[in-house]
Amino acid sequence: MKKSVALLSGVLMASLLFTACSNGGTDNSSSSAEKGTAQAQQSPALNSLFKAPDLTQLPATAQQRTDTIIMALTDPAGAFTPYFHQSGYDGNVSSLLYAPLVTTDDKGLPAPNLAESWDLSKDQRTYTFHLHKDLKFSDGSPLTADDVAFTWTILHDKSYDNDSLIPTLGIVGGAEYKAGKASTVSGIKVIDPQTISVTIAKPNATALLTLGSDVLSKAYYGKDYKFGELEYIKKLHQTPLGNGPYVLTKFIPGQEVRFTANENYFKGAPKTKNFIYKTSEGDTWQYVETGEIDFASFSATQENINKLKSLGFVDILPYTPSTYSFLQANLEHEALKDKKVRQAIAYGLDRQSIYVDANQGAGEIANIPAAPISWAYTTEGINPYAYSAEKANQLLDEAGWVAGADGIREKDGQKLTLHYLGSKSPQTDIFIAVATENFKAIGVDFQPEVFADFNSLASKVEGGDYDLASFSTPMLTDPSDGLVQFLDGEIKGYDNPEFVKLYNEALATNDIEQRKKIYGDIFRLLNDDLPVIFTNYKKVVYAYNGRIQDLTVSPFNGIASSVPQWTLK
Repeated sequence: MKKSVALLSGVLMASLLFTACSNGGTDNSSSSAEKGTAQAQQSPALNSLFKAPDLTQLPATAQQRTDTIIMALTDPAGAFTPYFHQSGYDGNVSSLLYAPLVTTDDKGLPAPNLAESWDLSKDQRTYTFHLHKDLKFSDGSPLTADDVAFTWTILHDKSYDNDSLIPTLGIVGGAEYKAGKASTVSGIKVIDPQTISVTIAKPNATALLTLGSDVLSKAYYGKDYKFGELEYIKKLHQTPLGNGPYVLTKFIPGQEVRFTANENYFKGAPKTKNFIYKTSEGDTWQYVETGEIDFASFSATQENINKLKSLGFVDILPYTPSTYSFLQANLEHEALKDKKVRQAIAYGLDRQSIYVDANQGAGEIANIPAAPISWAYTTEGINPYAYSAEKANQLLDEAGWVAGADGIREKDGQKLTLHYLGSKSPQTDIFIAVATENFKAIGVDFQPEVFADFNSLASKVEGGDYDLASFSTPMLTDPSDGLVQFLDGEIKGYDNPEFVKLYNEALATNDIEQRKKIYGDIFRLLNDDLPVIFTNYKKVVYAYNGRIQDLTVSPFNGIASSVPQWTLK
């Protein structure tokens, strides 16, 4: 469960920053933010940037800031070392501290970063990365190919138990190193200080972006490294040495994370010297209104948009993140092992009312594990599971669940009960209210449980005491990103050899059209299997201090890549 909990925290843990960094803006907004009315089923009419009309209304608190930008963030756990995060919020912090070898462009395709270029062998197994010259870590020490080799190597250590996908690529010699049979990973070769090659066992379409992740300093993180012993890195989590746009200066749990500009950043020091994550609990609307924070995200309801416009001093930018939300089903529980029961849940839950109507159109129903902006997205042959209590009841009848005297279905002496876990938010309130009625109509005993924070919910899920739990994915770049949770037992109880076969086929080619065809087959399979109940895609708006200039948004990277360019006019 370790990998899936980390991956499903609602934000991506590396370079894909800020999609949900101010999640409180969505969860803790005014009562209208998520509830809305059922009358507006179309997306709100905000299709481009809305500029603040009157900056004189900007609160004095914000006006007085000349070299500091403040954003809200759910409290991170403090493990700020890439590849060792304990939550996605740790990743939001480290994304300011580290820069990856390879990033993505606005189409989700690989783009140069620390690596100015790369070569791929004819057999599509060997990648050679060419680093920019004179790269440095924030302390001024050089960043070279040796640091890249160190990073890839320790992820193959037998004691590494976090969620990096690099060890899954099958780097030649990785298994031997992990087993203690070799002192190095033979497939990793340092050619010169700016050049490194790595050979994988077979072609993998995601390898370039996976290998192109963050780089750790060998001199700092490797000084005390001994094979089989990675515990020492925990001591370095809150004193990270990175190479990204900012340097960590202070972390006060439950209050804030402070950064200052990295003068050694290879693209030049950020234009705004200081950056702060405000992690204290509070009403995000209030923080925006009083000028205590400069940036937040909100559900894109018309009511939210109108309220934000009325402030006069915020720019508003619409954004549809490349994520999807779902109900994780406990497939180890007898009732949910039956596909017909899972399908009955999908039919029996009025997702349109919950995720679209109640949000004034600021959402869209999801039926596959890919966002509509993905090049692999399709609706061909996809069952929309339109709300139908009749269809749900029919499937439950076929599955052998019979209504008892109290109206609750039973089978083999057991009642059909769904213990649901969710995080405290207006959206969860809506879900529980509608689901209670929906499930009653099909003879299901619905028992909701709400948690004040994500970590508590994740712990409960990891313990297995649940039937359904609400989650959202982090940002998804490649179509395979949204499929990781269905692989290798990440979701316990789901093991479909046909899915594994198709998943591997899609990774074995770099031909986009061929991959698109295979992903269509995968989506149709998962749409029928329903190892999770797909729920919705979110539509949000970014609201930020109108003084901030040069803020741009990428469909796949969010606003991360533009942060170093932000200025306060």
